[in-house]
Amino acid sequence: MQFTGCRLFLPLLLIMTLPAAAVTAPASVCQPLSANGHVMQKDDYVDKVQGFWLGLSIGNWTGLVTEMDKIGGDGPAGQFYTRNDWQAKDQPSIWGQGIPSELSGTIDWVVAAEDNVWGSDDDSDIEYIYLKLMYDSRQPLLSAEQIRAGWLAHIYTDTDTPFKTLDGKPENYLWVSNQYAFDLMLQNILPPYTGMPGNNPHYDMIDAQLTTELFGILAPFRPDVASRLAYLPIRTTAYAEAADIANFYVVLHALAASVDSNKPLQPQILHIASQARADLPSNQYPAKMFDFVLSLYKAGVPWEGARDALYQRYQLEQQDGYEITGKKLYCNGCFAAGINFAASLVSLFYGEGDIQQTLKIATLAGWDSDNPAATWGGLYGFILGRRGVEQAFEQRFSTKFNIHRTRKGFANNGIDNFANMAHMASTIVEDVLRQHLALSMPADASCWHIPAVVKPITEP
Repeated sequence: MQFTGCRLFLPLLLIMTLPAAAVTAPASVCQPLSANGHVMQKDDYVDKVQGFWLGLSIGNWTGLVTEMDKIGGDGPAGQFYTRNDWQAKDQPSIWGQGIPSELSGTIDWVVAAEDNVWGSDDDSDIEYIYLKLMYDSRQPLLSAEQIRAGWLAHIYTDTDTPFKTLDGKPENYLWVSNQYAFDLMLQNILPPYTGMPGNNPHYDMIDAQLTTELFGILAPFRPDVASRLAYLPIRTTAYAEAADIANFYVVLHALAASVDSNKPLQPQILHIASQARADLPSNQYPAKMFDFVLSLYKAGVPWEGARDALYQRYQLEQQDGYEITGKKLYCNGCFAAGINFAASLVSLFYGEGDIQQTLKIATLAGWDSDNPAATWGGLYGFILGRRGVEQAFEQRFSTKFNIHRTRKGFANNGIDNFANMAHMASTIVEDVLRQHLALSMPADASCWHIPAVVKPITEP
């Protein structure tokens, strides 16, 4: 087993003999049919989707090392990490009982080398369920009944799960709003009622972000269509500002199709982020968080200072209508959509167009650190493609994926690969174009020609 440059990801991986996905050379360049349209080369899209799942997995598993290590407040959890802590000793999480992460004793990359398999986690497994539901049904716009049926078919209950926590309790890899929505589904309650405050007290937690970024890459260049596809899946677990935040990530992933990886990335990242921000109501805390963090970045405040400032502003002073602290929740709402959204913006802005720098900051910034790291890993992976991610890290990674690490009921004992997942995504894109944009799709076409949004999103 050859391994260079990163810490090898060993726990819960299966060594397989499935062939690695072929890396194909890009086909000839396709030309747009009009000045107002977009073009996406199909082979390029396949590489981008593989990059999405690869980058997501790198960010997810690396971010898990520091998940809930630092959340503010008294004691060690209030002493936030800085850039100097990269490759330093990992410190225990708030529930770690004094023991550092089992994934890595130091804060460093956690990856699956070519002969290993990536394990699913809550940052990838619900999206995989949605991918399969859309592909198998050939219906990108999932119904409430389809969502409920998919969750019940592929998620363990506490009574049938084979997994246990370290202290011997049943583990089904759902938490907070996701768990509550699942319990409501077991009572025959359908989305969006599973995410409404009257039914789900955790509607404002981070959960919808983890499960819906995928919809953005299934409607490239078209955030309007992506938001339509993601509307009900988002509201399966979220409401109000938490739903708006999840939609921000969906929009950003749809707009990522327009980023040219051959040009400087940072100006383009800031541009599409500002476009996605325009969809946020300006009088509510998500938009104000965005503006606050961006102002600190533009002012040259170091990322650690920006992170400390948002902790002071939102977790302590409860400004801009962000009132999680007043609810007296466990860990001061460390799973909340709001504070994790603000923290994610720190890593997005200060990463300055570099995937490694972005994921390092996301991992060190605090709170539910694996979530922003997974989100930005997926975003950058889609922009760079699998080949670009491997070039950025100067190594080859596994392209195999084990959905049965956390879920159940899939073929091949849950072992899939990024090439097949990209094939499913490509098929769904063609369904989206036919069903939601009324486009004909010649079977032998090497490109998709996608009309521009009729009413373009503009920067604030």
